[in-house]
Amino acid sequence: MCQMYVFGGGNSFYWDRACQAGTFGSHAEGGEDMSGMHRHRMKHKRSMIQLLSAVLLNGYMIGFRNGKIYTGKAKAVCVPVLNCYSCPGALGACPVGALQAAVGGGKGHVPFYVLGILMLFGVVLGRVVCGFLCPFGFVQDLLYKIPVPKLHVPKKIDRPARYLKYVVLLAAVILLPVSAAAKTGAAVPYFCKYICPAGTLGGALPLMGADPVLRDLTGTLFDWKLFVLAVVLILSMLISRPFCRYLCPLGAFYALFNRFSFFQMQLDQTKCTGCGACERVCPMEVEVTRNINSAECIRCGKCKGACPTGAISSGFGNKEGTSEPGNEASGKKERRIPE
Repeated sequence: MCQMYVFGGGNSFYWDRACQAGTFGSHAEGGEDMSGMHRHRMKHKRSMIQLLSAVLLNGYMIGFRNGKIYTGKAKAVCVPVLNCYSCPGALGACPVGALQAAVGGGKGHVPFYVLGILMLFGVVLGRVVCGFLCPFGFVQDLLYKIPVPKLHVPKKIDRPARYLKYVVLLAAVILLPVSAAAKTGAAVPYFCKYICPAGTLGGALPLMGADPVLRDLTGTLFDWKLFVLAVVLILSMLISRPFCRYLCPLGAFYALFNRFSFFQMQLDQTKCTGCGACERVCPMEVEVTRNINSAECIRCGKCKGACPTGAISSGFGNKEGTSEPGNEASGKKERRIPE
């Protein structure tokens, strides 16, 4: 028996569709809330993948104890996420730092290796990398779980601000290092030096914690980086993934591939009731029913777990729907439930 409280309104049309779908998360007599269980499993699975990724990428544990960074052969391998080269545990190279060093080398060489790695992950996964593999994204997710009042950024501020990450990518990661190299012959990693909070958290603080000499050498620049980190961490408790939304140049790069990457999200319009549950749980506030493969989508799967009718799917080879959400196969437009 389907429960009317699901929509809280008594709209029998949507209620009947949800009952027929059998995946609405409603309670059958003597049954369990299967939708809630599914969401819990997905959430737990993603968290475990994020934790595993962070551990594997920073597996040189002795580095944290000794305050020394790993310098073995694996350090020549460029990882696909924002993970500071100077982190004592880092086993690979950060792609943003490597890209800055390459374009600022002053020799006019195109960094095919770094771009190739990033484009490979971008074409295959898109921003799945952000949602499942990035350690700093995981840190932001954990901070947002802290039970403090949350902030909602108005769209008129939020939407334009999201273009800042593209400015950071173009200016701080590419143009400024190239310009500095042309003038001085030395590559200056502007993003890593002046902005990157992941480098401060994963690199500077652990190294200084293990080496008192480094603590004595800190100055104004470190104070600035500490301030940037503090702002990002505080905002992460109030806003879901603020760094990913507004500042991450790697997220900006992968966003360029989201629309046509092999891994895609799909919305089945014949199942969508327009209830808006997917959009309410989205950490990036994507308009799922209008643009499910938005450049802002990090493919975390929360919308998929929240959908009461199973209208959302994801995977390789999925084709994005083109008709309006809530349309039947006949093409007739359905009335959406008021929020």
